[in-house]
Amino acid sequence: MGRGKLRIYLGAAPGVGKTYAMLAEAHRRVERGTDCVVAVVEHHDRPRTEVMLRGLEQIPRRALEHRGSRFTEMDVEAVLRRAPAVALVDELAHTNVPGSRNPKRWQDVEELLAAGIDVVSTVNIQHLESLGDVVESITGVRQRETLPDEVVRRADQIELVDMSPPALRRRMAHGNIYAPDKVDAALSNYFRPGNLTALRELALLWVADRVDEYLTAYRSRHRVSAIWGSRERIVVGLTGGPEGRTLIRRAVRLAEKGAGGEVLAVHIARSDGLTPGSPKEPAVQRTLVEALGGTFHHVVGDDIPTALLDFARGANATQIVLGSSRRRAWQYVFGPGVGATVARESGPDLDVHIVTHEEAAKGRGLPVARGARLGRSRIVAGWLVGVAGPALLTLLLTSTSTSTSTGSGSGTGSGAGSALANDMLAFLALTVAAALLGGLLPALASAAAGSLLLNWFFTPPVHTLTIADPQNIVAMAIFVAVAVSVASVVDLAARRTHQASRLRAESEILSFLAGSVLRGESSLEALLERVRETFGMESAALLERSSDVDPWTCAGRVGPGAPVARPEDADVDVPVGDHMALALSGRVLPASDRRVLAAFGAQAAGVLDRRRLQQEAEQARAFAEGDRIRTALLAAVSHDLRTPLAGIKAAVSSLRSDDVEWSQEDRAELLAAIEEGADRLDHLVGNLLDMSRLQTGTVTPLIREIDLDEVVPMALGGVPEGSAELDVPETLPMVAVDAGLLERVVANLVENAVKYSPRAAPVLVAASALADRVEVRVVDRGPGVPDNAKDRIFEPFQRHGDAPRGAGVGLGLAVARGFAEAMGGSLDAEDTPGGGLTMVLTLRAAESPRGPVPLAEPERQTT
Repeated sequence: MGRGKLRIYLGAAPGVGKTYAMLAEAHRRVERGTDCVVAVVEHHDRPRTEVMLRGLEQIPRRALEHRGSRFTEMDVEAVLRRAPAVALVDELAHTNVPGSRNPKRWQDVEELLAAGIDVVSTVNIQHLESLGDVVESITGVRQRETLPDEVVRRADQIELVDMSPPALRRRMAHGNIYAPDKVDAALSNYFRPGNLTALRELALLWVADRVDEYLTAYRSRHRVSAIWGSRERIVVGLTGGPEGRTLIRRAVRLAEKGAGGEVLAVHIARSDGLTPGSPKEPAVQRTLVEALGGTFHHVVGDDIPTALLDFARGANATQIVLGSSRRRAWQYVFGPGVGATVARESGPDLDVHIVTHEEAAKGRGLPVARGARLGRSRIVAGWLVGVAGPALLTLLLTSTSTSTSTGSGSGTGSGAGSALANDMLAFLALTVAAALLGGLLPALASAAAGSLLLNWFFTPPVHTLTIADPQNIVAMAIFVAVAVSVASVVDLAARRTHQASRLRAESEILSFLAGSVLRGESSLEALLERVRETFGMESAALLERSSDVDPWTCAGRVGPGAPVARPEDADVDVPVGDHMALALSGRVLPASDRRVLAAFGAQAAGVLDRRRLQQEAEQARAFAEGDRIRTALLAAVSHDLRTPLAGIKAAVSSLRSDDVEWSQEDRAELLAAIEEGADRLDHLVGNLLDMSRLQTGTVTPLIREIDLDEVVPMALGGVPEGSAELDVPETLPMVAVDAGLLERVVANLVENAVKYSPRAAPVLVAASALADRVEVRVVDRGPGVPDNAKDRIFEPFQRHGDAPRGAGVGLGLAVARGFAEAMGGSLDAEDTPGGGLTMVLTLRAAESPRGPVPLAEPERQTT
């Protein structure tokens, strides 16, 4: 069974006729024989809507009780059992009564669609979640019932039910929407003409965007390349020059002439990253176009006209705005220019506007020379070899040939030809050397100079530019062709090598960034230092601000010098999102570096967000822990502390009563009850104070070397006689502890063990030495504790199992572990062999036989 289809009637406000249109559609479908039922329709006592319900099958609603009132909701189970072809579900954003199958009605609809049932529903534009703030700013009313935009966007059909504000207000005034007693208030508040007009525009624009999505998907699915001018889309071609701002403003004015116009600024960059303008300019233009309501896009392409036209056709644009060429008149010998090429190849469905500007015909700033990548010293060496080398080689060859001719007489023809070939090879070697050192231009100069010198000095007849032998003409032509070809190949190889090394460096940097993300590194300063070192800058900073009008603040910075106040003040700034920028000072970087800088900026923003989220999470955990402790403390105060107070008050009231003559035994019993309650209260308050000290980290133990048999027996004074047995050998080494804290730890452990151990099985307190540690074990034969709860019993205000409420506030073990860790020890729980629980207190053995153990700083533990 396939998924059902969803059709939504969308309106700008209540009363425009969504439900009426939905019911009319249902009647049409029923007349065609479609099985259609009414799952839920809210007619709000509107007579015309109630009439439309006649003749349609209605599924009975489900009744629910909530806070003493009776409500009815859609019975999803009944609709699923009925399994109609189409179900009408009104008010898609409705919130169901607690106890319903789903919290929201749109979730009920999702179940129906999943069951293969088609659904027809209604919704108002103000119920879309993304428009909640906008609607509140317009109407002053916050919509409590909303639904995700994606639910509506996924609908198979969306039909706008439209009505002009005056017509809707007339319907309201006639009582067709609200009851008569609510009409005046509605017309003067929510249904004011301005509110309705704004809501209507919101609905129209939202539906227009949805229709545009349908159109884009259709064009892509059917591979439609022709432009359909459904609305004005103006593409602004930018190449990074200063005239881009003028073009953007001109395009925005063109878009404002037609309703719904859209401006798309596209920056065309060469694949090698070279740009004739400042690398800052695209960032400034991006900010400008986004401030004017357009969008900024980045396209890479060596053929600028083709890349621009491909983008425009892909975006279904209707107009292209270009600036008049910055070329000088003589530069047109190299081609017609971008504007003329785009206008010639745009076709009849795409208009091209050529906008004049102040930079027109002033000449284009040439990109950085390709040879500049080789370094100044190599370029100078290449030109020396290319220009001076042929002259020196000619001098050397002429002197050699003169001495040879003097010694051996005139040579034969074949000998002369061989000498010319050797001379050409020598000049060709110079050309290759010039290409390797300085690139293409020095090599071309070497080839030109070499050909002229070969012709003048070594090609018969010498000292003339004429060539007598046709074979020499062919040889000279081949020499020039080979020299130019070799120089081009060598230069191309050098450029490809440079590009490969640069891409390798970029890949290593991006790999580092990806690795830092996976490793979860959260040091913003370390990342900024990596940026500064990678690009050789003096300083690097991440700036941010809350809105477009707020001042910039520095979120992180590395490097010397005063921090920059704004991104524009830095040598290089890279926007990161809407209100964040990466600012570098030191030198201006080429445009090819901005790609990696953008990756660094995104990573820096992610690190900053992650660090803040961690801080917020830590604060939230601290608040949650504090709330939990406060809640538990209130519970303890309300019950556990009041219990002994109630006993004390009752005994005191009885003693002070004049109505009863108490005997000496009764008085003694009442006084004993008062004493017992006071002791119990003192114990509870002591635990609370100890826990508070541990929470605030104010426990400062006074560490001294003592014997266990001096402290442990004193800790058993608070339990009934015979309920605990002691086994502490006198031969144990001394321990470095705070005697008072150790006594409290052992006392809490023993009292807890006695509380859970059977009376017939006394608690065993035993001590033993193990290497440099001394262990105190408190063993009981009680019910024990499962492994998954052994750590939980040491948390504050925790009672395990069915411990009675009057048994304490659940702080004894938490205080014991906190004190143990404050003394440098540990406290853990183990199972007792044969059943029960063993508390293992591990303490440090003393290093010397006696005397205090010096501590540089007392150890504090917060639990």
